[in-house]
Amino acid sequence: MTYKAGIIGAGGIAGMGILGMHDEERIGEGRIQASHAGGYEATDRIDLVAIADVDQEKRDKFGTAWDIPSSHRYDSHESMLDTESLDIVSVCTPSLMHADHTIDAAHSSANPDIIWCEKPIASRVSDAEEMIRACDDTDTELVVNHSFRFTEKQQQLCKLIQDENLLGDVQSVTAQFRMELMRNSTHLIDTLVQLLDSQARKVSGYITGENEAVDSLNADRRVDDAGGGGFVVTEDETFVTLDCTIPRDSSSMTYQFIGSEGKLYLNNDDGEWRYWRLEDGEHIEEPLPGIEGAWTWENDYTESFGNAAAHIADLLDGDAENRSSGRDAVRSLEIIIAFYVSHDTDAHVSLPLSQPLQDVEITSW
Repeated sequence: MTYKAGIIGAGGIAGMGILGMHDEERIGEGRIQASHAGGYEATDRIDLVAIADVDQEKRDKFGTAWDIPSSHRYDSHESMLDTESLDIVSVCTPSLMHADHTIDAAHSSANPDIIWCEKPIASRVSDAEEMIRACDDTDTELVVNHSFRFTEKQQQLCKLIQDENLLGDVQSVTAQFRMELMRNSTHLIDTLVQLLDSQARKVSGYITGENEAVDSLNADRRVDDAGGGGFVVTEDETFVTLDCTIPRDSSSMTYQFIGSEGKLYLNNDDGEWRYWRLEDGEHIEEPLPGIEGAWTWENDYTESFGNAAAHIADLLDGDAENRSSGRDAVRSLEIIIAFYVSHDTDAHVSLPLSQPLQDVEITSW
């Protein structure tokens, strides 16, 4: 069976390219495979049939690049949702718009079975909770595009840590990625949420106020999103240190896990994954079982969109369980919000967030 998809938002992640990830001369000029549209194209089980964007130039460039007929290019998400019958709706708008677009899609006559929403899930926790409720009420599956969850290497790594106890009890984690927290480092944090599978309980944060994307994107408005970091203590007493303050050019996405049975070093930018088994007080380096080579942006990240689309088709077929749910995404968002609250109040923050902290909004693109 072939399923039909429509996209809300004709920007970079929808299919036209992202500054910092793709060659600048290609951005906005043609198909970019590391995108929602690229993911749909990578599987023969989903056809992209419609696009909605308020910006006519972006809408038409996208429609031309991805062969969307002019009759299926809409100037509002409401008109697309009122006209089309869709199995999947992608939400590729800025994060502060995710809630309205997801809720509208869930309750629309388009009647999608799945909403594939870009990360981060929303700009505040209360919005994310409303999105989850709307999808639950309409029997719509909400899949959040934390891309690393759809790479084969991270799936295998998660199995090794959680199911095969590769590291024993994880005692300490140190992780680093470039600024900004919402736009970029949500990837870093969500990876830890998945691999540790333990609820964050206490957070202390620091926010730099720096946002290098403001200049890179020639932005005409400021956003709250900035570099930052801090520490997180989980319910399993794992101590996690996060540093997301470093500019893109000098940054590497790195993780170091220390466990009672071994340690693990991951460097996704420089292509190095290493594992040591702890035996009689000595760390002995060994290959990671079932993983060949290190994670790379060129292969694993790019292929993650096709993997995600294939996973969505499996969900529609009834052959899979959601690998990146809205509830998972809330856990990542709460940590980011808690960093900001901790910085502003000069205090530790307990999770899960309660009101009124669920209404704290961190704007981004």
